[in-house]
Amino acid sequence: MSGYGINCERESAYAFELAGAESEIVHINDLIDGNKNMEDYHIMMFPGGFSYGDDTGSGNAFANKMRNNLWPELKKFIQEEKLILGVCNGFQVMSNLGLFSLPITEYGTRINAMDANDSNRYECRWVNIKNNSEKCVFTRGLGITHLPIAHGEGRFFCDGEILERLEDSDQIVFTYCNKEGDDTIQEYPINPNGSLKNIAAICDKTGRLMGMMPHPERAIHSTSEPEFQLKKELSKRKQEEVPEFIDSNLTIFRNAVDYYKA
Repeated sequence: MSGYGINCERESAYAFELAGAESEIVHINDLIDGNKNMEDYHIMMFPGGFSYGDDTGSGNAFANKMRNNLWPELKKFIQEEKLILGVCNGFQVMSNLGLFSLPITEYGTRINAMDANDSNRYECRWVNIKNNSEKCVFTRGLGITHLPIAHGEGRFFCDGEILERLEDSDQIVFTYCNKEGDDTIQEYPINPNGSLKNIAAICDKTGRLMGMMPHPERAIHSTSEPEFQLKKELSKRKQEEVPEFIDSNLTIFRNAVDYYKA
């Protein structure tokens, strides 16, 4: 998906192409005008950025435009057991649309919010996150991965009952953690935004719709890591090759493609 203020659509399309998909960047207005049809696609991604300048709240204006103009098509897309991924602003859009349904809720019912970071500023740093879900299609076979965040409103919040239901139905996907995978430490900067229970990603009740704040599409090549030169030197001394890709991040996109190969 593309639209005013979204700025990660090219990286997202590239990641899916590396994973073996055919991707197309589609502007929201082309779907509304009928120049493009949602039913022609198997996977939808809401990329990162600042849609409509976050003027009415992060992801809110884009979500409202989807709800007011494309809700029947979007519901059909979900009912046909297709996949949706939202990253950063895309996670905010999906939250505002109410796409993270619980076993007791329908699509369109909002269950969570993405609030301002506890630091009260825009955070741009690399973090570690840990996969906790066996249900989510996008994270099958994943453990810990290293990737960047870039947001001002990424603090996941929901009420206690919703949190309990998310835990019970295996819908908490990624949590912020340290390098060793300990996700019980909730201090900054391991938890970069103050998210409840270190939550970095959730999915819907089917595991086919996932939203996450960190950016896997910006961390596909190993050269993107801030530690790349150090890792390169250490590998050289061990006479080892540095991997071209951060495979754990590319796997998120491969899993989506493989879903249709199974």
